[in-house]
Amino acid sequence: MGDVAVILKIMPESPEVDLAKLQADIKAQVPGIQDIKTEPIGFGLSAVKVAMVTTDDAGAEDKIIGKFAGIAGIESTEIESLTLL
Repeated sequence: MGDVAVILKIMPESPEVDLAKLQADIKAQVPGIQDIKTEPIGFGLSAVKVAMVTTDDAGAEDKIIGKFAGIAGIESTEIESLTLL
């Protein structure tokens, strides 16, 4: 097993979701986050981009996305990049 670097794109439920609160909730509930920022999508909607490193590469995709499942305000989580370090 090795370390995995992941970049995720998190879509909020609506443009009304407070992105600062969403980012704070993500940082509080998900360990290993290296960077978090917003990225404008269009029509007033922005995505939250998260860069993180995890130490478990076995089944990493499902485990990583599962960490974000219980956070209020998230509609979907998509892995944009997954690299074995």
